[in-house]
Amino acid sequence: MPANRCPNPSCEYFNRALPNNAKVCPWCSTPLGNVIPSTPSNPPNPPVQPQAPVQQQPNYQPPPDYPNYSTQYQQREYTPPPPPTYNPTPSKLPVLKLIHSTGREFHLVGEGGSIGRRSQSMPNPPEIDLTGIPQEGIVSRRHARVFWDWSQNAYMIVDTSTNGIYLNGNLLNNGVSYRVINGDSLQLGQDGLVTFTVSIT
Repeated sequence: MPANRCPNPSCEYFNRALPNNAKVCPWCSTPLGNVIPSTPSNPPNPPVQPQAPVQQQPNYQPPPDYPNYSTQYQQREYTPPPPPTYNPTPSKLPVLKLIHSTGREFHLVGEGGSIGRRSQSMPNPPEIDLTGIPQEGIVSRRHARVFWDWSQNAYMIVDTSTNGIYLNGNLLNNGVSYRVINGDSLQLGQDGLVTFTVSIT
């Protein structure tokens, strides 16, 4: 069996014979040639993969002319919104006509007015003037009032007479508003002497 020799050229025992049972050089501790270095129990670490360099984001600086908005909340006094205004303005109001039993027609101009007959003592004649019809004496000077009711979207009639009004054969209470619709039968006074058919178009 060959003698152990130190393989380290800088060692004093370089290439000199050493005891056969020596595992390392007694001078420089270099493992000797016939000694197999022990294998480490832990496997070597895998090679480290190079990583791409992380690019640092530059600090954002707004341009000098950029407006400075403060993020601090400034409390403001509550101002309630104005209530909505409802102004119904239909393109065209329905036309109210009273068609007499003789076939003569009387129109209401505007949203409301009176039904009656004129006299010399009245400064303003009624909007629906029934002067000249048969049995006109039954009709009061201000026999009824008619008007357009926005809430009900219909014409209403109010008895303001002394002889009464019948709507479809039913006597109306004086001073109370009643709805009239197209095709209604309207009678002024009793005995059916002055009758009309309501037309709303």
